[in-house]
Amino acid sequence: MSSNDPHSTNTGRDSAPSGDSAPSRARRLRERLELRFAPSLLTVDDESHLHTGHAGAASGQSHFRIRIVAEAFRGHSPVARHRLVYAAVDDLLRTDIHALAIDASAPA
Repeated sequence: MSSNDPHSTNTGRDSAPSGDSAPSRARRLRERLELRFAPSLLTVDDESHLHTGHAGAASGQSHFRIRIVAEAFRGHSPVARHRLVYAAVDDLLRTDIHALAIDASAPA
């Protein structure tokens, strides 16, 4: 998604409606990944709008795609990298996030 996409948080903007004092799901996801992995690259795209009508998308901000590049992934298989991400956001997956697409890699 481009940085002009209103559903993307890769520009540092929060995708929560203005005036919402509680952190959005996208922001909580981003903060958790930044804290755990200190990534050199992180994009968090809210793709919930692509799932309108789907039962898991009823509340919005529930389908995300992330791209994360971090040294913590070096030497790990793709499955192991996904497991590391899932472990870092486990509680969010149980309560706030219905679907998470992950592209995780170590720096080149």
